[in-house]
Amino acid sequence: MLWDAIPRIPLPLQAMQAGTPIAKHRISSIDVVRGLAMILMALDHVRDYFHIDAMTSDPLDPSTTNAALYVTRWVTHLCAPIFVFLSGTSIYLQGLRKERPALASFVMRRGLWLIVAEWFIISLAWTFNPFYNALPLQVIWAIGISMVLLGLLLYLGTTAKWLLVIGAAVLLLHNAVPTSGGETGPGWFMDLLLHGHFVPYEFLPNHFFIIVYPFLPWTALMMVGYAAGSWFAPDCGFQKRQLYLLRTSALLLVAFFVLRGLRLYGDPRPWVPDPWSAQSLFSFFNVEKYPPSLLYLCATLGIALLLLRIAENIPPNAERVLTIFGRTAFFYYILHLYLIHALRAIAFFASGQDVQSALDSMTQIPFLFVIPGDGFPLWTVYLVWLLVVGLLYPVCRSYDLYKTQHPQKRWLRYL
Repeated sequence: MLWDAIPRIPLPLQAMQAGTPIAKHRISSIDVVRGLAMILMALDHVRDYFHIDAMTSDPLDPSTTNAALYVTRWVTHLCAPIFVFLSGTSIYLQGLRKERPALASFVMRRGLWLIVAEWFIISLAWTFNPFYNALPLQVIWAIGISMVLLGLLLYLGTTAKWLLVIGAAVLLLHNAVPTSGGETGPGWFMDLLLHGHFVPYEFLPNHFFIIVYPFLPWTALMMVGYAAGSWFAPDCGFQKRQLYLLRTSALLLVAFFVLRGLRLYGDPRPWVPDPWSAQSLFSFFNVEKYPPSLLYLCATLGIALLLLRIAENIPPNAERVLTIFGRTAFFYYILHLYLIHALRAIAFFASGQDVQSALDSMTQIPFLFVIPGDGFPLWTVYLVWLLVVGLLYPVCRSYDLYKTQHPQKRWLRYL
């Protein structure tokens, strides 16, 4: 389905051969679903900083969680796959109005910028530590290095079909690669590439990289997202796109339930086949995100494709709000982390804590103003989440208006 949907001759080449300009084309459903992902992402990050059990237990652990906490965490599983997949789709659509070398150059430059931003801007937002003792390699890092690699492949002339083949092969097979670990040599490289799960590596005395997002599966997902970009091209009609989204979503979700139900392949976490147990239900859907397993991606991407299909028929007011967040995703991402952490600092001091207790807490976790076991109930998390989203909406709307009114400012394309 996805293979057949990719044009044999890329649209930019067709247009150049015909000697006609390519009109700008933007499908609102991409921005809507990306915007939804950004809003859900804020919920997860507010939970990280505010929930009383955030730093002491896993909200998806069937033996300790409850339904409300489990669902709160699980729905945010959708965010990273949507973000990465649609990054690839957006790159394809940019290629409709750029020649291949210019597209490859821009994608690689943006990827390098995202890596730098992860290290020096986003890491500071997470930790509030100006000495950068801990540098988490998270989703922006994964997107950045994936863009560099995708840009290189585009520069070398790799077609969308080959990117689909390579990406799908990695996603299908990476769970078969044995895990390994170590601070040097192949173990370090394999953690960075495939297996890292909050693994710290010391690069300077008392300074650590924390590998949260090993990048290869995310790079593969971006390649698949690039190939799916043809569904959103001007020559792919609404009905055809809806059909592709529905069929591919159904295929992924059926694959998830069959492979997970039969416990055949695709995820390292076992589950107990007891249909009358809530814990069994929780364990069934408790698939591995760090790194993303095949079944994690089948479930989340299957839902994401359904959301893309639904997003083309949502009410105008909802579309307008979600589109603002989708069009300003990276700007929003940076701001929401600083805002959430700042609000946590205010709550920290309001609860009677002092600076020394904050510094002492960093011997346990790298986040300033967060003490394991000290926090708030889940309903507070939801209130803070609504506050964060509400405060950021007018800021993002103003920024989006500024970008629209100043298309000549090239630096805006990087934020």
